[in-house]
Amino acid sequence: MEIKLDLTCDLKNFINKDKQYTIPIFIPHKGCPNSCIFCNQKKISGQIKNVDLSDVDNIIKTYLSYYKDLSKKIEIAFFGGSFTGIDINLQIDYLKVAKKYIDNGEVNSIRLSTRPDYISEEILVMLKEYGVDTIELGVQSMDDKILSIAKRGHTSQDVIRASKLIKKYNIRLGHQIMIGLPNSTMETEIYTIKECIKLKPAQLRIYPVYVIEDSELYDMYNSREYTPLSIAEAVKRCVAVVKECQSENVAIIRLGLQSTSEITSSNSNIFGPVCDNFAEYVISAIIREHIEKYLKKDQNKDIIVHVPRKYVSVTVGPKKINKIYFENKYNVRYIVKGEK
Repeated sequence: MEIKLDLTCDLKNFINKDKQYTIPIFIPHKGCPNSCIFCNQKKISGQIKNVDLSDVDNIIKTYLSYYKDLSKKIEIAFFGGSFTGIDINLQIDYLKVAKKYIDNGEVNSIRLSTRPDYISEEILVMLKEYGVDTIELGVQSMDDKILSIAKRGHTSQDVIRASKLIKKYNIRLGHQIMIGLPNSTMETEIYTIKECIKLKPAQLRIYPVYVIEDSELYDMYNSREYTPLSIAEAVKRCVAVVKECQSENVAIIRLGLQSTSEITSSNSNIFGPVCDNFAEYVISAIIREHIEKYLKKDQNKDIIVHVPRKYVSVTVGPKKINKIYFENKYNVRYIVKGEK
């Protein structure tokens, strides 16, 4: 049996990052008064040293020197801490460094991440003045009980208020959510994404919860108060969330934490659905479901799937997960052919 898939519809809301350069500037834990149970920002960002203004300038210059394709847009992104919780004069100093590269035409936009309860009209007026194009809110969940257990220090109403304010000032809105927080279920994950979609974010980041040393969640894990998700369960929940996004055309710009020297599957002190290519597992599961729609239980013919070349690896699946699934379930050969 031969199946031809272009996968355009199935993967339409995954952003192609190859079309843009991003200059990441991590400001670990600056501006955040809160200690969420899952948080160890210095390990998440892969660095210990805080950045000063000269560091910001040097980071931007270094990244710009690497970029060769002048047709791509370039964005400066402040990650890590709650940017708008920093002293406002320091916010302005950081943004002044970034904005000079916009003013001289070397950079196209500025993005930052922050907490929902650290958004105000005063802050937004200032951010607009200094060229901020996108604000990503750390939503994590829209279930207030889960937010309370996670010690987020804000409520779902804060998310709603901040999201509406950001859109009022015509700044691009992004949401970040976490899959597998304590007390969460498939139902609460679906509830969260549906409530987020109502606020019409332009883009979304989806992070499975990892248990990291020097966090309260690590203590909960050791005392057996919290059991992290397996890779299979995290993928299952993420697939359901992605489908909700697809139905409303919400762009997904990241699935899974970025691998760093600290965040890696080889680190025996990190627990949960840890793998270096989590997004591939989710995308492969979506493709697997799509292919299976064509099959019958008594399938007795080899499955030959034709896909664009760039999708061959995810159609086979990481660690050949799709190949193993189809060959075991249907007792046939599973063959993937890449085409132009």
